[in-house]
Amino acid sequence: MSASRVYILGGYQSDFARNVQREGRGIFELFSEAVEGALASTQLDAGEVAVGHVGNFVAPLFTGQAHLGGFFGHVDKAMANLPASSHEAACASGSMALFGAMADIEAGRYDLACVLGIEVMRNVPGVEAAENLRGAAWADKEWSDTPYVWPCAFDNLLSEYTRRYGVEQSHLAAISQKNFRNASCNPNAQSRKWAFSDDSFSEHDQANPVVSGRIRRNDCGQITDGAAAVFLASESKARDYAKKRGLNFADIPYIKGWGHVNAPMALQEKLRISAAENYIFPHVRQLFEQTFERAGMSSVHDIDGMEVHDCFNITEYMVLDHSGLYAPGEAWKAIESGELELGGKLPINMSGGLIGLGHPVGATGVRMALDCFKQSTASAGSYQIDGANNMMTFNLGGSATTCASLIIGR
Repeated sequence: MSASRVYILGGYQSDFARNVQREGRGIFELFSEAVEGALASTQLDAGEVAVGHVGNFVAPLFTGQAHLGGFFGHVDKAMANLPASSHEAACASGSMALFGAMADIEAGRYDLACVLGIEVMRNVPGVEAAENLRGAAWADKEWSDTPYVWPCAFDNLLSEYTRRYGVEQSHLAAISQKNFRNASCNPNAQSRKWAFSDDSFSEHDQANPVVSGRIRRNDCGQITDGAAAVFLASESKARDYAKKRGLNFADIPYIKGWGHVNAPMALQEKLRISAAENYIFPHVRQLFEQTFERAGMSSVHDIDGMEVHDCFNITEYMVLDHSGLYAPGEAWKAIESGELELGGKLPINMSGGLIGLGHPVGATGVRMALDCFKQSTASAGSYQIDGANNMMTFNLGGSATTCASLIIGR
């Protein structure tokens, strides 16, 4: 890690249950809401913001709008000349925006960055939405014979896990049940009012229909409209912020470690590379190792909880061994032991994750960072992890092509 610490002052998340188009609003209104909400929650002035970074994957296809950094000047006149840039890395776009802001602060260019992740995705039919997301894969080479690219892709991952180690459907179902249950406690979760029956997590074809292969409806993350914003600050700015607001500077969380790796685009090439390896995705294991090392930590046992990328329940399952929590092929032990639950050894996705909270693609990395800020400041409300300090994110884009992580704590 750089000698320069990057602090998180707070932020804002929109209600992921909302449908922006049905409200007669658009992507600018959602952008403005997130920035204004973050300013209000932190009591910062717009004129203090020195730079803006936006994470977004696919607004031009869903909304016809690109060049989102130009919106800052319409939110507040004090940001009319704010330098800003946008970042795209499929579902990891929000994390790339965070990394861009971190680099700006570490380099001493700016002392306060507004990082916003945003996506509007519920304004088109489901088949069109699925087609719009195709570009996160190798569009003309992978899964070109199906409209449902990502359920097919992660069914392929599930098949590979099953071939190497065996995977029980009941363990995957337990991940979904946990994340929907956690979401019921989150006032911003898309599914917080949803009702489920005993059949909802079974192989019942009406209550839980097949989407692709072994992937069923409640194995999947949710297409969502949403935005999240956080403010990142230099140490001097964070000290000034604490002094002005009568806060204890030591209570302001900072980014202790980070990881960023990429792998070849095609899933089959990733699997070919890992054929003789213990881990299905060796690069994901590398990501966890580099993140712990940069944070000065020895292993996953040094953190108190995680917000991870459960675009499908098999993705969260993958995290359980690649993080080092259990050996490859033994991820099921974490599920049967209950250690992923509130009160367990390593609570995961107390927010509800992508399955329960929702997945506005470009916003997810930023939202994860905000939830880790909330946990480490004991401000997560009804889904607070008792005694949480060091929290970790794991965010991926494509078929684990771009992978990113942060450790956030006091």
